This record gives sequence, structure tokens and C-alpha cells, in this order.
Amino acid sequence: MRILLPLLVAAALALPAFAQTTTAKSTHIRLTMPEHFEQANTTHDGHLTLDQAQTGYKSVARHFDAIDQDKKGYITEDDIRAYNKTQRALHHQSAATHRAPNG
Repeated sequence: MRILLPLLVAAALALPAFAQTTTAKSTHIRLTMPEHFEQANTTHDGHLTLDQAQTGYKSVARHFDAIDQDKKGYITEDDIRAYNKTQRALHHQSAATHRAPNG
């Protein structure tokens, strides 16, 4: 009995610490496109340059030349939206072309 009580106390004290370490999850906050753009646009002028994109918006930087169709040297949120819309349309068109015919 003498040993049982200290063991129960030790277990009771260790349980909260164990619960904190096992339930703590790494959370990844997913930014919306406007939030991501604003964070990357360090000059806050609404114009995202290639350097800014490479530093703060890598997925946009990979497609910067295609997004900057007017070759202005910067892109806007509207440019990104237009690019995404075009890419979605191309994807849907391609998927429709590759579907097996019904029948």
C-alpha cells in the first residue's frame, strides 16, 4: 500500500504533461489569395514584383511570366484571378476531351 499511493500520485502528475505533448498539433494556417498577396507585397502598392513573389508567394512566382501577360514587370490580384480562371477552364476542357464516350 505504501508504494501504491506514490505511484498513483506520480501517474496523476505525469498525465497532464503527457496529454499536452500528445495532443499538441502543428497547425498550418492556409492564407487566402488576397491575404497571401498582401503579405508578399511588401511595398503595399498592389503591384507584386517577381522578387516579391519569389520571396513571399512562391506558387505565383513559378508562373509569374504567364500571369504577367502584359509584361508590365508586376502582377496584380486581378491578374492572378484571370490566370487561375484560364487555368481552370483549360483543365475542364482537357478533362472533357479525355473522358470516355458514354454508351
